[in-house]
Amino acid sequence: MQITKFTHSCLRIEGAGVLVVDPGAFSERAALDGADAVLITHEHFDHLDPEALTETLEKRPGLRIYAHADVLAQHPRFAEASTAVEPGGEFEAAGYRVRVHGGQHAVIHPDIPRIANVGYLIADGSTNLYHPGDSFTVPEDTTVDTLFAPLNAPWMKLSESIDFVRAVKPGRAYALHDHLLTETGAKVSDGHLERLSGTKYAHLAPGTTIA
Repeated sequence: MQITKFTHSCLRIEGAGVLVVDPGAFSERAALDGADAVLITHEHFDHLDPEALTETLEKRPGLRIYAHADVLAQHPRFAEASTAVEPGGEFEAAGYRVRVHGGQHAVIHPDIPRIANVGYLIADGSTNLYHPGDSFTVPEDTTVDTLFAPLNAPWMKLSESIDFVRAVKPGRAYALHDHLLTETGAKVSDGHLERLSGTKYAHLAPGTTIA
């Protein structure tokens, strides 16, 4: 399994097939090149770019899109290519086994209604990774090899990210949801996670691939 981190919250996973998670408005459209399947965690624009998906479907009509039913209901144009998922479900996408976790987006403010958000545990038979979307839902009854942990957002504070990594106890952790931070802010946050998360932590530059 090779994992490429694109800008903000987008991951491209290659090996059995090409699986892309959360290709949003901030991420490079190249992340979708040759994609076999796409996983969407929730409806926000920084995780879902409908125009980019439409363009990809025109090039690759066999592309499959997986998202919560609340998300798919807002995009009927993807009906024939999409499958609804919900927490507790399992399915195969692009040759990977995917387990769905979560349920709701983290609280931004009590006056803002919460929306559906799912996290994805993606496995290829020898290793796995977890993408939580916009939440700190800890996957139950599993060992996570590679965790992508949110670094900055209107709905979080850094201590929550540190505690999230500690709770998951992954083999290694990388920054996710990082585009809103300045370079200086990222260095400060990274320093705290390196010292306090309890595991190997790194902040990947967009376009970096790890195995």
